[in-house]
Amino acid sequence: MKSNSQSPENLTYYQRLIVSAIDLTAGSLGGVAVVAVGQPLDTVKVKMQTFPQLYRTSWNCFLRTTHNEGVRGLYAGTVPAIVANVAENSVVFAAYGVCQRIIQNILQKNTVEELTPFENASAGFFAAFFSSLTLCPTELVKCRLQAINEIGLASKNQLGVQCKLGPWSLTKQIIKSEGIPGLYRGFSSTVFREMPGYFFFFGGYEATLCLLNREGRPKQELNPLILLLSGGVGGVSLWLSIYPFDVVKSRIQVENLKTPMFTVMRKIINNEGPRALFKGLGPTLLRTFPTSGALFLTFEYSKWLMHYLSGIPQ
Repeated sequence: MKSNSQSPENLTYYQRLIVSAIDLTAGSLGGVAVVAVGQPLDTVKVKMQTFPQLYRTSWNCFLRTTHNEGVRGLYAGTVPAIVANVAENSVVFAAYGVCQRIIQNILQKNTVEELTPFENASAGFFAAFFSSLTLCPTELVKCRLQAINEIGLASKNQLGVQCKLGPWSLTKQIIKSEGIPGLYRGFSSTVFREMPGYFFFFGGYEATLCLLNREGRPKQELNPLILLLSGGVGGVSLWLSIYPFDVVKSRIQVENLKTPMFTVMRKIINNEGPRALFKGLGPTLLRTFPTSGALFLTFEYSKWLMHYLSGIPQ
């Protein structure tokens, strides 16, 4: 594939910092696009995962949420969701770029564009560990806010307390009662979700691009629909590969469990059956196709624009 990209050894230290900052900023903008497109269906997903006994179907959950909490209920946790997605995508795309260049050096390839879909998927796998460090606390707060109405209903008889908290007050409450480690409840399940998930995420995206872009044209010259479709395939690949781990993570975070991840998974299977590990998969896939498409479209075009303005070739 023809490219005017410079190899890392040809870039100055200053230029390398700019390239990483471009990846980080483009990932942040992509994270905002994800929340703008997909927050309501993400709320339905979390409710279905953590309170499957309350809702028969995803559509039932959607209707009851809007009836009981209004449209605003579908956007509960939007602020931490933006923080979570900006933090996750900025870090994962910045780390992804670094990991791509490391793999490029190891394999002695001239440019990042010469990496195969499998090699890009491997870069995504390693990059996801770093995003987990920033994602776990913000996603914990988001999940609890999304399910706060159900938490209040569940705890009403024992505690008589209605839980109506904002993201910052909830974060302070968690730190006060559990310390900083309380924000990392479910970290192991987050890592188990993120690393293989991002292997399939970037692998699915790059593999689809290869199929649809046989001429090897630069991404910014492609029809936007190709980027949207490729991003959607990447998102679906991610969730199909790791969804049970996401269910376990949501249970641990919302119910504040200290039980090991695989113990929680085994308990869910024993008490509710294997299908419980796939509760909410429908709205997740419905949400992830357009949101992942919007993520990659925003990332690729904003990245290209910032490279153009900085004068550093992609």
